[in-house]
Amino acid sequence: MRAIVQPGPPVAERIQWVEARGRAFSFTMEAGLPLLEAAGRGFAAQGFAGGTLSIKGGTLGPFAYVMPALSKTREHAAFYSGTFRPQGVTRLKLATMTLGVRDGAPFFHCHGLWTEADGRINGGHMLPEETFVAEPLAVEAFGIDGAVFAAEPDPETNFKLFGPVVSEAGGAKTTGRAFALRLRPNQDFAGALEAFCREQGISRAKIHGGVGSTIGACFTDGRVVDPFATELAITAGSIASSASGALEAELDIALVDYAGGIAEGRLVRGDNPVLMTMELVLEPL
Repeated sequence: MRAIVQPGPPVAERIQWVEARGRAFSFTMEAGLPLLEAAGRGFAAQGFAGGTLSIKGGTLGPFAYVMPALSKTREHAAFYSGTFRPQGVTRLKLATMTLGVRDGAPFFHCHGLWTEADGRINGGHMLPEETFVAEPLAVEAFGIDGAVFAAEPDPETNFKLFGPVVSEAGGAKTTGRAFALRLRPNQDFAGALEAFCREQGISRAKIHGGVGSTIGACFTDGRVVDPFATELAITAGSIASSASGALEAELDIALVDYAGGIAEGRLVRGDNPVLMTMELVLEPL
């Protein structure tokens, strides 16, 4: 399996996780608000401090983002491009967000694909401080109670990354168990989730959210993304028993690579290692 050497030593615990409670819900973001504030208001109205969010369609403006890029130093295995600020209104195709905290304040990690006002199709990592909702935006969310994604220094990658930590339960209305996860580098995406479910006795689960990166990508239809640095969003994901009784993860994703290539499809199980991180919420069914 492909692997990328990270600047720091690997952590023994390859999946960082917290068991919590959660619930799916939907809401509409208000136009004119920063995307971070609009997301935070929607979660707070349901009694949640954070969780995951999925967007299909909608408009943003002003808007700012970065793309994956090669690192110019040995301090990181890959890095970010400079900031892009397209003029006019940007039309989202899709986006997936993790809403959590950084330095004691609300923050998000969000990847997506979109079309800019000049017709350019692109994707990448949205910047919370400079991205605004242009028109009312309907979204699907999953709130977690008893855990929060917190941005903390990660010695292995030398980035400050979201990972789940235990938090005081806020008393939000929930419907069942939920596991907040962060997958660390150089392990197969599907395989890691399947192993986690086996260990936890989970026979069937739905994936909510899903923001991170893989070392290129291999799809079930035979397509291969060769550039190793990507920004990825899960568009649909589940884990269930196959006809043979083995657990199998089905992961539909969208990504942009550091060369500007865009790809969507279902990932091959066993051949898509995590590059930097992959954060998501797993809901047992």
